[in-house]
Amino acid sequence: MYDCFVGRDQEVVPKRARQLRNLLCDLGPSFIKAGQVLANRPDIIREDYMNELCILQDDVPPFPNQVAFDIIEEELGQPLEAIFSKISPQTIAAASLGQVYRATLRDTGEDVAIKVQRPEIEPIIYRDLFLFRNLASFLNGISLQKLGCNAELIVDEFGEKLLEELDYTLEARNIEDFLENFKDDPTVKIPDVYKQLSGPRVLVMEWIDGVRCTNPQAIRAAGIDVNGFLTVGVSAALRQLLEFGLFHGDPHPGNVFAMRDGRIGYVDFGNVAVLSQQNKQILIDAVVHAVNEDYVEMANDFTRLGFLAPGTDVSPIVPALEAIWQNSLGKGLSDFNFRSVTGKFNELVYNYPIRIPERFSLVIRSLLTQEGICFTLQPDFKFLEVAYPYVAKRLLTDPNPALRERLIQVLFKDGVFQWKRLENLIVLAKENVSMMSNNPALQAKEMQGLRELQVSKKLDLTDTIKDGARLFIFDEGIRRKLILALTEDSKLHIEELVDVYRLVEDQIDIPTVAVEVARDFPSFVRDVMLSWSESVLTDR
Repeated sequence: MYDCFVGRDQEVVPKRARQLRNLLCDLGPSFIKAGQVLANRPDIIREDYMNELCILQDDVPPFPNQVAFDIIEEELGQPLEAIFSKISPQTIAAASLGQVYRATLRDTGEDVAIKVQRPEIEPIIYRDLFLFRNLASFLNGISLQKLGCNAELIVDEFGEKLLEELDYTLEARNIEDFLENFKDDPTVKIPDVYKQLSGPRVLVMEWIDGVRCTNPQAIRAAGIDVNGFLTVGVSAALRQLLEFGLFHGDPHPGNVFAMRDGRIGYVDFGNVAVLSQQNKQILIDAVVHAVNEDYVEMANDFTRLGFLAPGTDVSPIVPALEAIWQNSLGKGLSDFNFRSVTGKFNELVYNYPIRIPERFSLVIRSLLTQEGICFTLQPDFKFLEVAYPYVAKRLLTDPNPALRERLIQVLFKDGVFQWKRLENLIVLAKENVSMMSNNPALQAKEMQGLRELQVSKKLDLTDTIKDGARLFIFDEGIRRKLILALTEDSKLHIEELVDVYRLVEDQIDIPTVAVEVARDFPSFVRDVMLSWSESVLTDR
């Protein structure tokens, strides 16, 4: 306030930001965690302070080793020597709530990572949350008026996530959920968890023998295919967000590993977020609306996702959204990046009553952090050149009825079938299949004899063809639109149909499709009879 009064606020910002970071470190774990959260809240804090607070994600002073070893023995009920044949004399990593050691299990000789919680941290956290909540109550009127956000709600969301991170048994369950989600994905490495050696304050996991993304030179020196690694990383992130609805909330470079066979490895699952099925569908809607350049619906998506209060007039926001998106794509998809969009979005947040829900602040942080890793390892990496093909493949191949509906929205604009969009989707989806099937991580697994991975080398449109045929027969509206598309301008559009077939002919196994159709024939006939009988009864 004094700096602003004397007119030198801009020149001392770097100094004040460093002072704030150091102050938070001195105040303890809750304040460090609060700083980490603020580092990803553009709706609350300005960008120059955000950049300084990002340092808290990697550089926190550790607590003494002997204290950590005493906690391990107390939690496991045995001396260290009885469980581990050796343990690292120094911490491998230190964070706001705990720190990590490397050890070897005495019984099996396996290398493990031991995560130990800071001593006496729980009462400190509860005390600090009480202070935060009272301060939020005091400032709530100002925050609502000046920032358009509810300070009490932000503290409650922060406190809920922080208390979850205090219980390492929850983190163990998160790891098990990630293991289940990626069990059939040969490009992703999730560490096994030793639940019998874990408790609320100690977590023992499989040691990840990879190269941290904090060390780009080491990744290149290890001979890892950087482009292939980044491709599987983006695909894994999108699967977490749009497919599983369970995603890693803190994938900073210290928590992400490049495995020597090209896979991506994750650690630290204390901070994860869950997206409901509805939110996943709305996010896909937002992608569809962006493709269709439907900015009114994009603004409505903001309301549905909780960025805007119900009943908010979105009409002033529509031109701003259009300007942001058009400017971001001004030079084409290859030059698009999330950081530039987020910078423009920050301005939107300050000018309109937008509040970023906690779960989506994690989504934004996750995307920004992973894009940052991409640019650090390969400055010319094009994030959307991997992301768009993944989304295209999901839209074309996922049998989920909600995604089928979104595919129809993409293919029809103002009631007119978009042949070019269908061709583009197929081309992009084939790119995704090609990128993944030629990935070094997948090829390494195939060399180990995992034959089932051969399936992913083609774009499987069998279910899409069957669902499309059903839709054509049973949905009168779609049937009329497709017939109009084929006979538009009083001529048969056979050429467009042939172009589409040429794109997919090398991807379709006709005998397999025939077998699938034959297998579904009885249910198909039943549906035809039911539809016919229903129409007869309706006519009467």
